[in-house]
Amino acid sequence: MSEERLRRVRDRVRPFPDFPEPGVLFRDISPLLKDPVAFRTLIDLLEDHVRASFPKIDFIAGEGEGNGLLGPSSSTGWEQECGLCFLPSEGLEEQIAFRGPLIGRIKQGRAALCSLQAELEIQSDAVEPGQKVVIVDDLLATGGTMCAACELLKRLKAEILECLVVIELKALKGSEKLNSIPFYSLLQYD
Repeated sequence: MSEERLRRVRDRVRPFPDFPEPGVLFRDISPLLKDPVAFRTLIDLLEDHVRASFPKIDFIAGEGEGNGLLGPSSSTGWEQECGLCFLPSEGLEEQIAFRGPLIGRIKQGRAALCSLQAELEIQSDAVEPGQKVVIVDDLLATGGTMCAACELLKRLKAEILECLVVIELKALKGSEKLNSIPFYSLLQYD
């Protein structure tokens, strides 16, 4: 991975101090999404990592409400370029969703999001036992949502190869909650 390409992505992440509360430094990726060159660079970096790390993979699973940006609705379709399928969904752009938007038989799980509790769900037939999955999200903070996503895919007997995020907030130690599941972040902030 070239430092120049990584810098192009990092330079488009905008800090917002004291949001959503005093003392918190929010990392906003909207400038990255508005810059076609930087966004293409992000997709290329993610694709390069997946191709280099996993010779055999069945699905990219998006988790979290904002993850439509990394899925097939993006103009790049990076998972298609890797020869992969993005887990389909009803209602939202991701397969692992906050409670409510999915239809059919579903599995549910709980996620601790800072001081809140949320429920996530996945369709019961989203993956077959033994299929190899990489879970992708834009951000890892406390790790609650990512852990819940992993738990749901484990219930379906999927093999989780890795959790992959664009931004990791290291001070919140979310990756420690993933235990033995491999984890990769493109950008890290304290």
